[in-house]
Order: sequence, then C-alpha cells, then structure tokens
Amino acid sequence: MINQTWLKTFCTLADIGHFTQTAEKLFMTQSGVSQHIKKLEKQLDCQLLVREGKSFSLTNKGQELKQKGQVLLRNAEKLEALIKQDDPYKGIIKIASPGSVGLSLYPKLLTLQQTHPDLCIDYAFAPNNRIEQDLVDNQLDLGLITQLSNKSDLVCEKVAEEPLVLVTPATVKSISWQGLLTLGFIAHPDAAQHGKQLLRANFPQFEHVEQFQHKGFSNQISLILEPVSKGLGFTVLPLFAASAYHAQQSIQIHNLPIPVSENLYLCVNRHVVNASRAKIIQSKISDFLA
Repeated sequence: MINQTWLKTFCTLADIGHFTQTAEKLFMTQSGVSQHIKKLEKQLDCQLLVREGKSFSLTNKGQELKQKGQVLLRNAEKLEALIKQDDPYKGIIKIASPGSVGLSLYPKLLTLQQTHPDLCIDYAFAPNNRIEQDLVDNQLDLGLITQLSNKSDLVCEKVAEEPLVLVTPATVKSISWQGLLTLGFIAHPDAAQHGKQLLRANFPQFEHVEQFQHKGFSNQISLILEPVSKGLGFTVLPLFAASAYHAQQSIQIHNLPIPVSENLYLCVNRHVVNASRAKIIQSKISDFLA
C-alpha cells in the first residue's frame, strides 16, 4: 500500500514544481521533501523524477502517479470529511421494533425523513429476541422491545406504555363473557400472551385463550384485524396496532374496566458510540410515543 504521506508530498511537489516552495507549503525541510520522494521511489521500485540541477521533470511513471495519486488523495480527504461529519439529519439510521408500535412509529419517522431528505430510515419489524441480538451484533442503531432485556451489552430505557385492547367487529357495542364465547377468537403470534394479560385481569372465568372457538390466525400485524372487521371473531392487540388499522369503521376498540399495558423499552448497544442522528432519532421516538 502506498504511503499516503509520501504520496501527498510527491503530488504537492509535482503540482508546484519547486522543492523549496513544496517544503514551505507542507511545513517541512527541503531535505525532508527529498527523503519522501526517495522513499516513495524505493517503495514503488521506479524512478518518478528526473533531476536537472535545481529543477526536475516527471518520468512517465511520475506523470501517471501524479494523475492517479491526486484522485486518491482527494477521495481520502472526502472520506475523512464524511467520517468526521456528524450531521444529525444526514445518513442511515437502522431501527427495529415489534409490529404494533412500528405501525404507529414508522409513518412518523418517514414524515421526519421527508423534512430531512438526507436522512434515511431503515425500519425492520421483528420479535424482541431478534432485536436484542441484532443490537448486540451492532446490526441496529436503535431497538424497541416490550420486555426489559437481561443482556449486559444493552442499555434500555422505558419510553412508553402500550395499552392492550379488546377488538371486536363494529357491531359489538358491549362486552360480556358469553358474547366473547359466541364470537370466537382470532389468533396471532402474541395472542396467547396478550389474551392472558388482558382477559385474566377482567374476567374471572378466563383460564386460557383455548376456551374460545378458534376462528382464524394471521402473523401479519396489518392483517390481524381483517377477519375481525368481517365479523368472524375478536382478538386482543396493543392499542397502536388497533388504532393503525385502515378500516376503523369496521371494528370496535374496547377499553376494559381493568386496564393492562405493556412497557416499551428503547435500547442501544452500550459499547457503540452512536452518531448524532441516532441520538436525535432516539429523542424523537420518545416524543412520538409520549
């Protein structure tokens, strides 16, 4: 690999055409400039200059190195400036969350990106364990999870509580245990957990979701309420997911007498120094979910 310091000295000399002026510009001695050129010639095993008294001319190899070396040095300067630059609204930010909060949060982050076009939001929907591991592996800048992590590499801050709600077809205006048994249950990956949390708190008859007739299943967060909207059953979801459903007129969101919520934690890798944009987005997420 070409020594970049020697290359810079050579390109400066080739551009200025004078050893003394090159030394002054680079805050070096004239002998120091000569030493850099000799070391570069030795490294590349070719002659770069033809010395003619106090003047010199470039060899063919020297001309080629000047042209390509100047491009290389400019690119290196741009890369250094890019790395040093820490614009809070410029660059890629990688985020992941469970589906429910993502349905609410992702559109708000896209609106932020519209305001700051140099910002790029990469958003993934994933379960808690996957988000935790991706943060540990430095594949994410920020992650939202619904259970406090026990991984020592992560720092987690509670940023919100997401209520769990019972969702029925729009025609169901009041809730009773018998009415739920008649409706049947629409399942999803977190249905057993969510159902247990909310229904156990509000119905002494509840033991497990298998008490209800199984009326369907979807693992796509945006589609879970499709069968509910068509009158095929009820389900239990986080409020963000229920509120984001496109056909609100076809469903009824019920807040039961005893409220139950899931905590939302915003997590980062404690060993990674995040860019300013990650810190800004972290603050925005807290505001959006407040």
